[in-house]
Amino acid sequence: MSFLRRRSATPAGPDFDVLAMDPGDWPGNLGAGLLPAPDGTCQGVFLRYDLFGGRGPAMIIGNLPEGSPARELAEGEVPFEVAQLLIALENEEEVSVVGAEDVPVMQGDNLLVVRRLKLSEGRISCVQFDRSDNVLVTIAAWDRPITDDLYALLKPLPAELFQQG
Repeated sequence: MSFLRRRSATPAGPDFDVLAMDPGDWPGNLGAGLLPAPDGTCQGVFLRYDLFGGRGPAMIIGNLPEGSPARELAEGEVPFEVAQLLIALENEEEVSVVGAEDVPVMQGDNLLVVRRLKLSEGRISCVQFDRSDNVLVTIAAWDRPITDDLYALLKPLPAELFQQG
């Protein structure tokens, strides 16, 4: 994804571009969360898209830079975004990763190698891919399959979206 790059100026939010769906393109509620490190740097961003009228999110998209502790998973452990989805849905069921397959997907002129994770909870769809700037993007959806059409909706969000103030 050649259009993604590290930001040179230090914004109030992450120092990397966040790839997700534009909130203006999403008809439901949107929430965003930053994962801060003890030194104040941003160790990741996740966006929660809620189509269910406040009854829980339909999708969570995370962007975790290289070195983020949230990327370090034990064997079978679900990605951070899946764990956040389960917490938001108040689902306390034990969920694990039971398999994965790599699938090539086109996003514009870019070829993505997408890892489709198979989870023990069949109502959760989860995919991951690495960007050219070493940021891991994870998409977790509840009760909806993640189709190739979704990748066409992903774009870098403006830095102003993540500034405090």
